[in-house]
Amino acid sequence: MGRVVVEVMPKPEILDPQGKAVVGALPRLGFTQFTSVRQGKRFELEVDGDVTPEILAAAQEAAETLLSNPVIEDVVSVVDATEVPA
Repeated sequence: MGRVVVEVMPKPEILDPQGKAVVGALPRLGFTQFTSVRQGKRFELEVDGDVTPEILAAAQEAAETLLSNPVIEDVVSVVDATEVPA
């Protein structure tokens, strides 16, 4: 069984209230080295069999049409899960 990982992030010009909340909480928890946070989404799509170029192309199309809102989000990556560092 194969798996495709899709990552979606807000466009840089879009406000990210969740990221702002996290960056505000980090110093209160002792994490003072971080100055900015952007929060995105990660999807894991399972497929029967191996991840082929055709599967990746279909996942890219699904990411652009269903998994993201192209007005406010960018599809950052669509990769075979075996290529994602642990």
